[in-house]
Amino acid sequence: MIKVAIVVGSTRPGRKAEAVARWVHGIATKRGDAEFEVVDIKGFDLPLLDEAMPPAMGQYDQPHTKAWAAKVAAFDAYVFVTPEYNHGPSGALKNAIDYLYREWNNKAAGFVGYGSAGGVRAVEQLRLVMGELQVADVRAQVALSLFTDFENFTTFKPAPMHEKSVNTMLDQVIAWGGALKTLRKE
Repeated sequence: MIKVAIVVGSTRPGRKAEAVARWVHGIATKRGDAEFEVVDIKGFDLPLLDEAMPPAMGQYDQPHTKAWAAKVAAFDAYVFVTPEYNHGPSGALKNAIDYLYREWNNKAAGFVGYGSAGGVRAVEQLRLVMGELQVADVRAQVALSLFTDFENFTTFKPAPMHEKSVNTMLDQVIAWGGALKTLRKE
């Protein structure tokens, strides 16, 4: 069974990403085809990239980088929960992704975005980044609107129709994550 991380992609005070990630996790755990874990980048307290060597070298000096690398390496696939800030993902999520390289390679990713336009522009930027990291991103994604899925733009109350979108995205992430496992050296 493959392991899928549901990555909380914001560290901002008052963030919505944690509630969205817990909702995705609740849907995911009803399935029996993968193991799921919420991984909160906030818990790793990553400063702006502070490693002397490029991530592709895999030579990490900082304890926070080593902990983050071990966590990311433990998964076969990822679901990135991302806000859209100024037409892009959060700086904290991009920074967390940029810390590593090989730990991401030959794995699959799906996206759950939220914002005034459903987070789609943030997801599009992340898709470009995934290509460079040799991560196969799946077509299906979940787009949540601050106007319709958050009461008063704050309390997360997703429309029931989104559960189907989450499952469609997870179907693809799990299939691709399993297929790509054969490319990785254990």
